[in-house]
Amino acid sequence: MRTLFEFDFKNYEEHGTVGRRPSVRGIIIKDGKVALVHSLKYDYFKFPGGGIKKFESHSETLLREVEEETGLIVIPSSITEYGLVFRKEKGRFEDIFIQENFYYFCEVEEKCTCQKLDQYETDEQFVLEWADPIAAIDANRNHDHFDKDSELAQHMMEREARVLALLVDEGYFKSD
Repeated sequence: MRTLFEFDFKNYEEHGTVGRRPSVRGIIIKDGKVALVHSLKYDYFKFPGGGIKKFESHSETLLREVEEETGLIVIPSSITEYGLVFRKEKGRFEDIFIQENFYYFCEVEEKCTCQKLDQYETDEQFVLEWADPIAAIDANRNHDHFDKDSELAQHMMEREARVLALLVDEGYFKSD
């Protein structure tokens, strides 16, 4: 899988404790819009996805996470690689936090189910939104996110904005 970009903030102790969190993210594009999770509480957008559980494949994680966060049902045969974003920075609980974010294109069934949100996702008021990519980039970079301004949160919002910008630049949102 190609590397889209890397974030290495070099704000950590080089030989400290390390925490890793590999994750997958779904890119679902339809009619010039992209399916994103919108945090109504903090007004930011993210691709649906999350951490890979032990013994779980990327595809299995993608199907599970997209359905949990959005209610959308991924068609397994539609999953194709897009790219990887590597992030390394000081963690909350460890000296070094490393996250590999694997982004995949996928299509979804017409029918959908209910969200199955974790408590923090419920608290942040996660909703599925078919968003204009430029508006989502603007929200992540320029809107007031209230008290969601930790460095880790800001880096996540910028990561998602940069992936959206790449998709726009590469022509994935051209109108028919």
